[in-house]
Amino acid sequence: MLLTASVVRAASPVQERADHFLGLVNAGFQALYRVQSEAQWQASTNVTPAHDAAAETAGKAFAAFNGNPTVIHEAQDLLTHRGELTPLTVRELERVLLNAAEGPMTNPQLVADRVAAETQQASTLNSFVFMLNGKPITANEIDDQLATNRNLAERRAVWEASKESGPALKPGLVKLQRLRNGVARELGYHDYFALQVASYGMTPDEMVALQDRFMHDLRPLYLQLHTWVKYELARRYGQPVPKLIPAHWLDNRWAQEWPGLVAAASLDPYFKGRSAEWIVKTAEAFWSGLGFPKLPASFWEKSDLYPVKPGGHRLKNTHASCWHVDLDKDVRSLMSVEPNPEWFFTAHHELGHGYYFISYTRPEVPPLLRLGANPAFHEGMGELASLAAGQEPYLRAIHLLPPDFKYDETAFLLNDALNPTVPFIFWASGTMTHWEADVYAHDLPPDQWNARWWQYVREFQGVEPPGPRGEEFCDAATKTHINDTPCYYYSYAIATVLKFQLNEYIARNILHQPPQRCNYAGNRQVGDFLRGIMAKGATEDWRMVLRDATGEALSTRAMMDYFQPLMAWLEKQNQGRPIGWE
Repeated sequence: MLLTASVVRAASPVQERADHFLGLVNAGFQALYRVQSEAQWQASTNVTPAHDAAAETAGKAFAAFNGNPTVIHEAQDLLTHRGELTPLTVRELERVLLNAAEGPMTNPQLVADRVAAETQQASTLNSFVFMLNGKPITANEIDDQLATNRNLAERRAVWEASKESGPALKPGLVKLQRLRNGVARELGYHDYFALQVASYGMTPDEMVALQDRFMHDLRPLYLQLHTWVKYELARRYGQPVPKLIPAHWLDNRWAQEWPGLVAAASLDPYFKGRSAEWIVKTAEAFWSGLGFPKLPASFWEKSDLYPVKPGGHRLKNTHASCWHVDLDKDVRSLMSVEPNPEWFFTAHHELGHGYYFISYTRPEVPPLLRLGANPAFHEGMGELASLAAGQEPYLRAIHLLPPDFKYDETAFLLNDALNPTVPFIFWASGTMTHWEADVYAHDLPPDQWNARWWQYVREFQGVEPPGPRGEEFCDAATKTHINDTPCYYYSYAIATVLKFQLNEYIARNILHQPPQRCNYAGNRQVGDFLRGIMAKGATEDWRMVLRDATGEALSTRAMMDYFQPLMAWLEKQNQGRPIGWE
């Protein structure tokens, strides 16, 4: 049996009681986590009624264990004696209660209904077939069309096709809003949004205020980018310059990033002749070059890394993800890798999750705390790898760029800002966070969901739909995590800010290179720095982990410094133009 608390001399009776309790809970938690993850993996990689049923059954068993009233009451009682417990024990007990709040068996019918609804929503999401002009079109094909097609009428049709899943997903999301809020309230949380931000030790108001602060800090840069982009797009399509950017003018379905606008930084030509396998192996080499181990053989045997072959009838989730199936050695990834820049950066990101799993899988970190320091740290490591993988010296080091490549520093910096960084903050911190806070914390009625969504898209992003979008649509639900990982997008925003802090520290203190142009390749000191953060899992408060690593609290300072040279260039380009859309 795994003893999870630190061994102390003359442990108090309360500590001994907690050790025994947590030993049992960790063992049961890990065993049932593996069963649930395996069932969910099957349901995500091969969508069938049988796999959906197995996932639902496993989900109910996992919830029944985590939410057992005896487990809840014992954890609550032990925490009334926290002064007699080690800090690690206290963190484990707090995690026990957060886990219990996802499926509290104080109300078994509510939990069963939630698990069934989650399973059905995942099945609808994973099996949805997009249609364009009466023919099926994959998510990758939608993205390819938006990246290459310059006919606005055809682009609009593709964009509208990408939103077809919303009406199919809305009924399930309406049901889940009620059920998710219900389970959160069983353990005293006001709503599901409040339960999720509790992982940060924050209240909903504090989290929304943090997101608003990000946008306040970055707004001058965003307004300059927005202005430059709409002038470029108007020239591309031969249209008058609009106030708000029409959503179908952009290459991303949700306007969360603005790719394809900086030809001098385009990497598309350099992926011709490369294979999808090369993409994943290169991402592994990035991490192993930093001193991390090679991925286990089981990763390659069990992962689902490439698109379903044409003519194949298997349906799979198209959203990239990485899985710690057993909270031990079984690490897998679900992707649909093709040889292009988007998947190159995605593969580096997803393997960042995998190496985070590997780093904290050690006896000193109990299964309950085999997590990131907070959810954003996991995303931050992945995002850091994507940022590092796009730096020109690294691209030369892996021989992706030819020796005679002409480097344009402004172009690369502009591309970094547009894809995915600065627009992403206003989408994740603005539209996504505020919309989900309204839906969960403020019980926004479903007949106002789409109107509120587009209100926020206009207000925060300066983007508008190509035509009316009534409540028969649910455009928010077309985004995967609205369905399967709700109240999470603020974590991506925090991760975006975090990656610039980590990158600046690495560039200035380890590599002694400029943050905008540095090369991580093969540097074991960089790996040691990252491993020092990752190996802790969730055993320490995330604020302390960040301050110990970088010497500062979470801040946009490094991000703003990174783009300061670009700001001056944009102001010159935009001279005489009306800035923004208000």
